[in-house]
Amino acid sequence: MAQAESTFTLSNRIRKSLMWHRNHDPRPYVQERASAIPKIADGRTPHGAAQNGLLRPRDPDTVYGWLAIFNAEGVQGLEAHQHGGYRGHTLRTRREELQDRLRRPPEPGCTAMSKQNPQLTPCRWNLVIVRQTFEWLADYTLSGVWRVLQTLEIEWKHGYVRLWSPDPAYASRVQRIKKVLKQAASDPKHVVALFLDEMGYYRWPSASPDWIACADGFPRAEHGGHENNQQWRVIGALNACTGQVSYLQGCIIGRKQVSAFYRQLAEQYARFEKVYVIEDNWNIHTHDDGQATVEQPPHLEVVGLPTYASWLNPIENLWRWTRQTVLHRHRLSDRWAELKQRVASYFDQFKDASQDVLCYVDLLGDGQLAEALRAGYRT
Repeated sequence: MAQAESTFTLSNRIRKSLMWHRNHDPRPYVQERASAIPKIADGRTPHGAAQNGLLRPRDPDTVYGWLAIFNAEGVQGLEAHQHGGYRGHTLRTRREELQDRLRRPPEPGCTAMSKQNPQLTPCRWNLVIVRQTFEWLADYTLSGVWRVLQTLEIEWKHGYVRLWSPDPAYASRVQRIKKVLKQAASDPKHVVALFLDEMGYYRWPSASPDWIACADGFPRAEHGGHENNQQWRVIGALNACTGQVSYLQGCIIGRKQVSAFYRQLAEQYARFEKVYVIEDNWNIHTHDDGQATVEQPPHLEVVGLPTYASWLNPIENLWRWTRQTVLHRHRLSDRWAELKQRVASYFDQFKDASQDVLCYVDLLGDGQLAEALRAGYRT
């Protein structure tokens, strides 16, 4: 390692800063470095300081490395660069190599098992495989590899599922939905757009995170155990412009209930010239009975969502909100009727316009559906 200049003087301000770090900094490696620099400034050689006077004997090159960091970056450099010497300039030249390789999966032979059987090659990276893949990381500990990746702005991040619909008419269906939303937003006195869907919930509560005393263990979803875990279902519709919620509950949501709900919507929105019902492709929705009911009121029109595209139906977020607020860890498993009434009361609070609902389901956000509504409001 190139040796740094060891003849220098310290100003009173820098010396006081070094003394403070030597005496009070909670990090031992900073204390040690802050102790070494004044010794060298007072006349000791880096070699002498490395052999005697620090927490333990050090390789002289290590102390020369500290001195190089101090000359280049001052006291802050002694804090920033942890054990292992200063490799910042060298590491930055490796950034593109690392980033490019990590975009592709590990290759066969990256572990002892995959050398014997390529079919056992891991599907994603870990610190061990990263170290084995790059020769210049071979001498690093796993924590050292982690610090290198952090220095090069490579992080361990949570993954997400890429949303994809197999519907060949996906693009045209999305454009149709946007057109409907824009029409409803531009003419709210005559046109309304509704998102329709179904959800189910159970007598027994679902588990969920909750605030609880550490001594009490984990939050439990208590259900008593003496009652059957019955299911109840809801069909609902969300007004895309106002946030108004309409719903119908029952132990079954089948052809009769869907037809009854269509009639409920037709009556509720009778004063509008056109009511668009945006729904998925559940076979009950497309059954002849339901279609006959939709065709009776001349102002009802069904708009189909793309296949397996639940992210385009904002009412799905309302179902999630309901579960988080009413159903997770509820204490009403022995009072089934009261639980159903509580769910009904929750939906009843949105029987009129609700900006809170529109905000939660992202119809006031930055998504493509919200943008379509804003385009209608502007016209």
